[in-house]
Amino acid sequence: MTAKKTTKSAPAPKKAATPKKPKASKNAAPPAEEPTKTPEATTPTTSADTKPAKTKKVRSAKPKKMSALDAAAKVLAEAGEPMNTKTLIEAMATKGYWTSPGGKTPHATLYAAILREIGTKKTDARFRKTSKGHFSATKGA
Repeated sequence: MTAKKTTKSAPAPKKAATPKKPKASKNAAPPAEEPTKTPEATTPTTSADTKPAKTKKVRSAKPKKMSALDAAAKVLAEAGEPMNTKTLIEAMATKGYWTSPGGKTPHATLYAAILREIGTKKTDARFRKTSKGHFSATKGA
C-alpha cells in the first residue's frame, strides 16, 4: 500500500484592517472650535458672482390630443345613431379626431374601453350599449 501525499496550501492573506476612530470618553474636553469669521472679513458678492435666476420656458398653446374614447363619444353624439367600433374608428379617422398610432386592432381596444367605462361609471357613462357590438351616445353626452 502506498500512502498518498497531502500538501498543505499556503493560507490566504488576510485583509488589512481599517483603522478605527477612537471613541470619545465621557470626561474628555470638547474639541476646540474654530474662530468664526466676522462680517468685515468676508468679501461682498457682486452681481457678476451670482447666477441669474432660472426662467421657466413658456410652452406654446398646442391643442391637447383627443383620446379615442373622447373622439368616439363626439362621433356618436354627432351621428345620433348606434355604431359598431369598426365604423367608429373609420369615422374618427376621416373627421380627423383620432387616428390609430399603428395598432393592429384599434377597434377591439376601443370596444374594451367603452365597456370598461360603462361598467365603472354605470349611469354616468357617455356610452350606452344598444345591441351586440353597437353603442350609442347617452343623451347627456
